[in-house]
Amino acid sequence: MSTELGNAINAADTDAQYDEKAKRLLSNKIILAHILVKTVDEFQGMNPKDVVPHIEGGPFISMVPVEPGLTNTVAKPTKDGQRIVGLNTENAEINEGLIRFDIICYVRMKDGISHVIINLEAQKDEPISYHILNRAVFYVSRLISSQKERDFVKANYNDIKRVFSIWICMNMDENSMDHVHLTDDKLLGSYPWKGGLDLLNIVLIGIANKLPEHDDRYELHRLLGTLLSMELSVDEKLGIMAKEYSISVDDRIREDVSTMCNLSQGIREKGRAEGEVGFILSMHKKGYTLEQIADVAGKSIEEIEAIIKKREPILA
Repeated sequence: MSTELGNAINAADTDAQYDEKAKRLLSNKIILAHILVKTVDEFQGMNPKDVVPHIEGGPFISMVPVEPGLTNTVAKPTKDGQRIVGLNTENAEINEGLIRFDIICYVRMKDGISHVIINLEAQKDEPISYHILNRAVFYVSRLISSQKERDFVKANYNDIKRVFSIWICMNMDENSMDHVHLTDDKLLGSYPWKGGLDLLNIVLIGIANKLPEHDDRYELHRLLGTLLSMELSVDEKLGIMAKEYSISVDDRIREDVSTMCNLSQGIREKGRAEGEVGFILSMHKKGYTLEQIADVAGKSIEEIEAIIKKREPILA
């Protein structure tokens, strides 16, 4: 294996590990509860600790496929003729190429009977190859349609569960939050069509690089910015979580935060190294001498020669 390929694989592995730890941290029930308090109408104003018991089971992390036909399992009859259906989590190894929801969980409402489905997606930044709202619409539509034969059967459309697809986008220009949902515009007449305009919900949360002050408006943004920051230390993160949000730091949270900080250090160093190499190669392409490049980069001529020689096949 070439050094270039090995470095690329290691870099990709570091990014993948960071993403996985970030998802694990966000899927912690107390963190999910803080998010629900700020995004789901029924829980607004509640203490996040009181919301935790409403989150049922363990959230699914990168296990449920997005692709049509694969989100819900095929119903199988039991001995008594009943069917067992559920979210499809069985294809993790044999279908590695599938796109998967980051986090999915069922949340029980305060009436103790009805449920909503929560999908949480974390993005390092706003994608440039597509509009993120379009992807969110696709995801929330899949979460609605996949309920057939799992959460409702035949034509029992009144049993459709409300769905919230919540998208956290880092590295944005400003802190923001939008709620995208259905509306009923009366174009002619005033007939009261029956149905749930609240079934489909998309929440877009933009997190700026600068950590906001802790006030009611930016309470959630400060927490998420703290958890996903690549600049704060382990102690700084855990301190903010404990002192400002009264989050009990258990072994899992401590481990995930610590690992994320270690991985983020590697990602930052990789970024600086790539920037330095790009600068050296750019000067070389423009015709600067090795002596000039070495002087500006603060390296020896031998180091500059090695960097250029290593990248010459790429430059050719």
